[in-house]
Amino acid sequence: MVRVVIFATLLLLASLRVSASTFPRPPALEPAVSFWVKVYTQISTQQGFIHDDENLSVIYQTVSVSPALTRRQRDQQIAAATQRVKNALNSLGQGKLSAFSATETEVLAAWPLETSSETFTLAAQRVRFQLGQSDHFLAGLARSGQWKQHIREVLIHHDLPLELGVLPHVESSFNPRAYSKVAAAGMWQFMPATARQYMRVDNVMDERMDPFIATEGAARLLKTNYKITGTWPLALTSYNHGAGGMTRAAKTLGTKDIGVIVRKYKSPSFGFASRNFYASFLAALQIDSDPGRYFRKVALESPTSFYVVTLPDYISASALARAAGISLDQLKRHNPALLEPVWSGEKYIPQGYPLRVPKAQLNRPLEKTVASLPSNAYFSQQKPDRMHRVVPGDSLSTIAQRYGTSVSNVMALNGLSNHSIRAGKSLRLPGYKLGQPSSVASIVGGQLQAREYVIRTGDSLWSIARRFKVSTQQLAAWNALSVKKAIQPGQKLKIASAG
Repeated sequence: MVRVVIFATLLLLASLRVSASTFPRPPALEPAVSFWVKVYTQISTQQGFIHDDENLSVIYQTVSVSPALTRRQRDQQIAAATQRVKNALNSLGQGKLSAFSATETEVLAAWPLETSSETFTLAAQRVRFQLGQSDHFLAGLARSGQWKQHIREVLIHHDLPLELGVLPHVESSFNPRAYSKVAAAGMWQFMPATARQYMRVDNVMDERMDPFIATEGAARLLKTNYKITGTWPLALTSYNHGAGGMTRAAKTLGTKDIGVIVRKYKSPSFGFASRNFYASFLAALQIDSDPGRYFRKVALESPTSFYVVTLPDYISASALARAAGISLDQLKRHNPALLEPVWSGEKYIPQGYPLRVPKAQLNRPLEKTVASLPSNAYFSQQKPDRMHRVVPGDSLSTIAQRYGTSVSNVMALNGLSNHSIRAGKSLRLPGYKLGQPSSVASIVGGQLQAREYVIRTGDSLWSIARRFKVSTQQLAAWNALSVKKAIQPGQKLKIASAG
């Protein structure tokens, strides 16, 4: 028994040494790591620190913000408190030696006794507010139980350090539906341009929102960053600042020491978030390694057991939900990469998509459900996009009104950040519901029209498509048909055209 304990202790010490060499903690970063541990464990999102944005050991005040306040009122309260600290620093910088206000007393206490007036004056330009995260971090610890095993398996598959698995604490608090104001999305907070190098992001699917797919993408990105930068501190900082940016920083200073780079590298794009990314990762790693030290009770969620089927063809989401005996909302909840056009029936679930349904929600394996679908539920092609070519005089509001949709839908579908459009530009529009025609034509200042064709003896989808100069896939999509299914004389088909 003693030998077992000694062996286990030696393994733990070896593991700690490996971790320390892989993810070093330079003394220069200790104040920052300590700061982020406090942010993650001591103050909630109803509180925040007013602090120095370079020397993170200097915290002037802890501000509490009432949840009853509006966002504007919160911002005003924080701005006023921040300004009081700046005013106090400026007063001390001008040599004030007595009759200190309460804020001036707090500011003095945050600095060593021998601090110079010049230091106070410079510090007045570095006052910053940091919102607390303890409630979010605790919730993230609980949620992490859902994903830790999968993340671990992916990291092992890519021969990556297991410590990287705590990165979602920093990025999203393990929230798969997280979406930032700068358009980073998902548990791993990929930006659209970066995500497209590793996964699919378009008007049908956004794989950033799927924790399973996004984890694979994050592993590949981190592996690439490490190959480029050569160290894990730089590779992790690259996750926020870009591998090119960190390579320039190391080259500029002639070192890969993250402590030196954080302290000395100056670049307009290397701001507070980039400078603190590695320190916040180290703080998350420290807390995740021993959560009971920081939180009274942590209950990890159990991972969901899924049936997973890679779809052989394009399939209607509503038809699949009916066959499985579950609601469309249940199917949607567990397949977050599929976007609204799929759930509204404007698009099919793409061929090759790894569909997930919890085993507890089905009374038979998902493979059997998919196999039991009728042939007319399968399609060889995706429903085509519905397009509008902008002409002079068009506006987003007139286009949205013409096609029975909203301006926000058109903007979202086309990735527009404002209402500005120009003549000649083609806009993607929400398509028709399942079972209605959807035109692939570019519609120039007009409405979508459709004529009916009655199928005759000897007709086929191919011959009809050829007659009307469209593809068989378009014809099938307009009529919610499978190209594999035979058509019958007397059956009516809709043929779309632009009018």
